[in-house]
Amino acid sequence: MKVFNVRFFAFLLGFIFCVSAFSYSQIKIGYVDRDGIIKQMPDYKKVEDDYQAYAKLYADTLQAKDAELKTKAEVFKKRYEDAQKLVESGMVKSDAELKKLSDEIAELQKELQTLDDALTGYKQKAQNELMQRQGELLKPLVEKMSKTVEAVAKELKINFVFNKTDDLIYGDKDADITFKVLDKLK
Repeated sequence: MKVFNVRFFAFLLGFIFCVSAFSYSQIKIGYVDRDGIIKQMPDYKKVEDDYQAYAKLYADTLQAKDAELKTKAEVFKKRYEDAQKLVESGMVKSDAELKKLSDEIAELQKELQTLDDALTGYKQKAQNELMQRQGELLKPLVEKMSKTVEAVAKELKINFVFNKTDDLIYGDKDADITFKVLDKLK
């Protein structure tokens, strides 16, 4: 019975110590609009322009590949319709002629599918490379913003700073340090 009382007493003493320590040290929390800060940084315009120029290269290539695919699709459609008319009109008389026509249509369909697969692959590659490029371009701005957030948080004795767009449900306006960070960045 004594062991239980000693353990309970030690637990109670530890609990009281933790509660009293917590009540004397106040935790301060702040939040920022990370995207809003980055978009208002002086270097952001250059980063955005560089990204748009890079993206335009992919957009132009995608447009050309898409146009080529549409042209091939129209050729396939026309040739398929012509082949149907020939068969329906009875102009294709032998099995050899029918096989030749069928092989031609199959080859056009295969070529069309290959172009479509290539376009899909290129779109995925472009999307991945654009995301990577955007990350590379934004990295210096994010690092600068993060250091400035840290400096402002230290000045204001804030223990934690969150990004308000990452599932912040409520934030007191007094805890929003976005404009303090922007002022320090200017």
